[in-house]
Amino acid sequence: MPEGPSIVILKELVQQFNNKKVLDAFGNASIDAPGLINKKVIDFKSWGKHFLICFPHTTLRIHFLLFGSYSFNEQTKTDKSLRLCLRFKNGTVYFYTCAIKQLDEKPDDIYDWSSDVLNDKWKPTNALKKLKALPDEMVCDVLLDQEIFSGVGNIIKNEVLYRIKLHPKSITGKLPAPVLKQLVKEARNYSFDFLEWKKANQLKKHWLAYHKKICTRCNLPIIKEDTGKKHRSSFYCGNCQVLYK
Repeated sequence: MPEGPSIVILKELVQQFNNKKVLDAFGNASIDAPGLINKKVIDFKSWGKHFLICFPHTTLRIHFLLFGSYSFNEQTKTDKSLRLCLRFKNGTVYFYTCAIKQLDEKPDDIYDWSSDVLNDKWKPTNALKKLKALPDEMVCDVLLDQEIFSGVGNIIKNEVLYRIKLHPKSITGKLPAPVLKQLVKEARNYSFDFLEWKKANQLKKHWLAYHKKICTRCNLPIIKEDTGKKHRSSFYCGNCQVLYK
């Protein structure tokens, strides 16, 4: 599943189609694709893992789920996988194996931009307030809560917790205030590092915990375990990552 930085990269790639008119639209998504023809794109936005294509009176929300993808100017997957194709005068974009929904509301009326870790409107104070309202949750779960850390996925979760030496099964309400603030700060910091490394095709090279075998700090085995209510894979060192419970 693409995480927030990957969606930001897509948003940057499609800027060539901003303020351009759709010449053709088709695919097997349950939307009114023909109704988009001759409509002009007025903006592209991202909120966490959601990619938004904005038209004057409607917005397309695209979520890539587990196996979604896209391509430019050439259809690289079968018609069965093709959810939507948008053709412009200066190029074409294809979306595959993703969920697409047509929204009548304006994005600003739906999305809290202050919860997006990569958005200029991000507010760490809001994240801290939301975390304090969930004192009994594990940090491995709250980091994946898109209403708190929109855009954070399992890679970022694992790397942030390893970076700040925090055990994934720590209870949020038991964290000392400085650790809680560090958690919020590094969720954003690592997301921007992820973005930079992803653009340079060097993301995996920088993984310290995710799918790793040995802790680089302790030279001890990295533990792999499904943790929290979401049962997502956690990779952690039981020696240097502190458990607060």
